[in-house]
Amino acid sequence: MTSVIQELITLSIMAFAVGMDAFSVGLGMGMIPLRRKQLFLIGLTVGFFHIWMPLFGIFTGKLFSETFGTFATYTGGIILVILGSEMCFSSLKKEKKVRFKPVGLGLLMFAFSVSMDSFSLGLTLGIFGARAITAILLFGLFSTCLTWTGLMLGSKVKGLLGNYSEALGGSILLFFGLKFLFPI
Repeated sequence: MTSVIQELITLSIMAFAVGMDAFSVGLGMGMIPLRRKQLFLIGLTVGFFHIWMPLFGIFTGKLFSETFGTFATYTGGIILVILGSEMCFSSLKKEKKVRFKPVGLGLLMFAFSVSMDSFSLGLTLGIFGARAITAILLFGLFSTCLTWTGLMLGSKVKGLLGNYSEALGGSILLFFGLKFLFPI
């Protein structure tokens, strides 16, 4: 029972970290005028992609793990370190502009782009044999809620939190990557 709770906590923290990227981009997108219906649809679309991308990653990771064993474990840790580092460095960029409208193809491209990191994380979770359904539901829930929050706060904070939230998410993923590479 304790291991189930520990895994649930770990997956929730990872889902939060991945969702912070969507929150950060949502803050930027929230600075453009959006209707409530658009906010709702954007959040659901991002959540949908944060379910399917890691699910595909988990299945790929399980296949990779069964084929390559311990090597796959270290590869998963390296992926998390790279992903976390990239998010931290990306947070240092001065300007992030939304260059498309959040409708149609623009919305799909937005959701796909912010969910790419969840594919990598799903790949890592598949390697480590995490509970797939729990992981993807948490990823979808956290990313949807954090996207909505980012969009709603976007017009109020005018970019103040954007870089810090992405750096926080990156730090969390970096921590887990190092934990997988150097188990204590």
